[in-house]
Parts: sequence; C-alpha cells; structure tokens
Amino acid sequence: MKNATILTVIGANCPNDALSPVAEVARKLDIHLAYLAVGAIPQFPNYGVGMLPYGAPVVPDTWQQSVQETNTNLKAKLDEIEDMLAKEGLSGDVTSAYAEPTGLADLVAWRAKICDLSFICNGLRDDPHTFKNVLHGLLFNAAAPVVINDVAGTKALSAKNVLVAWNTSLPAARAVKQALPLLKRSKAITVACFDPVMSKMADGENPGSDVGKWLTRHGCNVTVEQQPSGGKEIATCILQRAEEIGADLVVAGAYGRSRLREDLFGGTTASLSEQADMPVFMAH
Repeated sequence: MKNATILTVIGANCPNDALSPVAEVARKLDIHLAYLAVGAIPQFPNYGVGMLPYGAPVVPDTWQQSVQETNTNLKAKLDEIEDMLAKEGLSGDVTSAYAEPTGLADLVAWRAKICDLSFICNGLRDDPHTFKNVLHGLLFNAAAPVVINDVAGTKALSAKNVLVAWNTSLPAARAVKQALPLLKRSKAITVACFDPVMSKMADGENPGSDVGKWLTRHGCNVTVEQQPSGGKEIATCILQRAEEIGADLVVAGAYGRSRLREDLFGGTTASLSEQADMPVFMAH
C-alpha cells in the first residue's frame, strides 16, 4: 500500500483519538490520508400550501435547522482533522458531504473512485441506515475495497495474521486480488473454505488450493483449510475461525448474492457488516 490514497469516511462524532494511530503507518508507507465527513439530513418535505398553480411550497424551520446543524458539526470536525494532519505532518485532505441518507451512497462513491482503499468509522453505526448506504456506495459504485471496524487502519494496514474466506465467486476473487498488497506484508494467511462443494464444476477437487498456490507464488505463507459449518451461519464460522487463529483481519467477498436477497433473508455479507468487532476487508 505504499504511496496509496486511503479514504476514511467519518461522522461528526468520530473521536480524533480513534484516528490518530494511523499516523505512524501513514508516515512509514507514505500514504495520503483523505477524510470525508458525512452527515444525513431529513428528507426534504414535498408538500405545499394552497392549490396549484397558486400554492407556495413550505419548508419547515426544523428541516432548515437540521441542515444548518449538520453543516456546522461537519465543519467543526473538518477543522479538527486538519489540525491533526498539520500536527502530525502528514499528507492529507478533508472534505464533507451531507444529504438524505440514500443520497450519501453516490457522494462517498464519487470521492472513493480515486482512492485505493476506504475505511468506515464505526460511529456511523449510530444511524444504521446511513452506515448501510455508505457501505453500499463504496462497494457497488466506487470500484475500491472497503474495511470496516478499523477506522484507524492500523490492524488492516499492518495485519500479520489474515483469514481469507474463500469460495469461487467473483467477489471473493476480487477481494483477494485487491487485498494482495496487504497479504504480501502479512506473516501468515489462512485460506478457509466453508462447506465447499468438491467438484471440478464447483469449488474444485481440493477447494482453496488454487488460490493458496497463487498466493504462495507471491511469497505468502499460506495454509488452506476446508471447514464444515455444522449447520451454523457461514459468517459465524468465519468469525469463530478468525478468533481461533488470532487473525488481525478477515478478507471476504461481498454480496455474492443480490442485495435484495441479503436485505430480505440475510446472508454472510450482512452478518459480517453488522458485527462491530473483527476488522473485515470487503470487495464486491
């Protein structure tokens, strides 16, 4: 990740002491730190008084106050981040974006398109709708990977022990390829396949061995495992195995199934994104 541009999406309540630890890693790898402070505002009220064409639209004072308050809070956070960057002598930039929650997806994606990796502050989880839209915008519209549960970036950027949740899906392949700079810096990688289908037309006769050989050629120390789920949710198996091996980071493909199906019935990506403890590197 040397000379990379790292985007961190934060809210106005994200504490600076959670961001400052990245300074040492950023200085060592000559990373440019980009911060995007986001805030969700209420949906603009679409109604008017009187009958058209003579009716005049009415904008409630509460909506205007909400917009002003969001803007003020984000400006204060940007000033704090700028002071931190100047104090640490780091290369970086700060911007803000506020919109209705669904509109945030496009705004964060626009900034992330020219970044190598994005982090999401867990403070955004206070508004699950905002967190979800930010995550979806980064995954589906920015063509760059995302890390959650590691706002300072110290665990992902310096991961020594990594669990790769592998299957033959396109998102999983993209996640491993995009995580390669981090994987090459690690000391140990466990490629774990859960409930694999051992056939040539599915996961292969020896699931995970192909990606394991590929990573080995890049100088990685790789162990391949095939694990039964025992009827547990796959996300639960991934997190349990990561904890057992002392992993610093999980690398996983995101949304191998449709977003609608995950929203309605749940799934591995939804469960991994909902937990707030284990850092997860995702790509779609």
